[in-house]
Amino acid sequence: MAEIDQVGRQPAFPAPPERRERGSEDRLPGSDGEHLLQERLGTVEDADRFYDEQMLDHLNERMREFVGRQEMFFLATADRFGECDSSFRAGPPGFLRVLDEHTLIYPEYRGNGVHASLGNISENPHAGVLLIDFEQARIGLHVNGRAYLMTEAEARSRYTDLPDDPVPGRQARVWVRIEVEEAYIHCAKHIPHLAKSPRRTPRDWGTDDYKRKGGDFFGAARQAAARRSGGEGTPAGAPETPMPAPPPARRPPHLQHAHGGAPKETRRAPQHQQPQPQPQPQPQPVPAALPAVPGPSAEAWRQEAMRLLAEAERRGSGAPPSGWFGGSGDSRRPAAGGAADPGEAAPA
Repeated sequence: MAEIDQVGRQPAFPAPPERRERGSEDRLPGSDGEHLLQERLGTVEDADRFYDEQMLDHLNERMREFVGRQEMFFLATADRFGECDSSFRAGPPGFLRVLDEHTLIYPEYRGNGVHASLGNISENPHAGVLLIDFEQARIGLHVNGRAYLMTEAEARSRYTDLPDDPVPGRQARVWVRIEVEEAYIHCAKHIPHLAKSPRRTPRDWGTDDYKRKGGDFFGAARQAAARRSGGEGTPAGAPETPMPAPPPARRPPHLQHAHGGAPKETRRAPQHQQPQPQPQPQPQPVPAALPAVPGPSAEAWRQEAMRLLAEAERRGSGAPPSGWFGGSGDSRRPAAGGAADPGEAAPA
């Protein structure tokens, strides 16, 4: 294996070889890059076993049942330049709907109006979905494939059994259809066990209320307002107040082009210009900090960490019960050298 040089740069790996072939009928899943790293890091045998036993090109029955129970998933997309974005989607169980073993679909709403994921999909259909059950099974499912955008009318015309929206008066703006290319397990050993807390208020599905969406939790809007006014911003710990909408501004020239026209390098946000001198606002009194809420002691955290570590070590010695998604018994291709022992651990 090539060594990292003294200044800390990554090793100069040679160009990736042709994708390893198991036979004349098919090729291994995954990228040339991951195959190269498997060779360099000595994990070829583990990776081949995982490909054979756990990676499918469709959703088997247990996977379809798992998807239908989930209330959230993480979505990874990239634009045509390969610049990535990850996002979070949530809804009632089954909002990510299984149409068949090769197809998923889910609705998209207004959100913050940026539509970063949809914009990426419109340029580059490759998408990755990660579903994790933190509450019951404590297991995850990866689904990689190609995503396509559909209007509400087109989706309901083509798929007549799509459910009605659970929020009265709300309507999806776009539906995203995902054609499955890879589906495989995410191992359980580092997935925490989470429990639902009692709901004090109803879920705010689709709300546009500033405060109920989280307001200015990270203080970015206050900092932006301070830059515009030439001030220093609100001191840390001051109570959050809803920010008034900024005055309408024309789009910078580098964004005034037809969709997909200008190269992305010309669409970068301009550097902040030096603000003109403005009268300094009078400092506002900073309220006293709220009293700290007592939390678990350091000893309690240590005991919980030791308990989780012991549990992880016990679970790490064997595969999840019943193979979870049945990968070793429902593989895309037979395992080399015969069927694997169902009790044998699969690589994480």
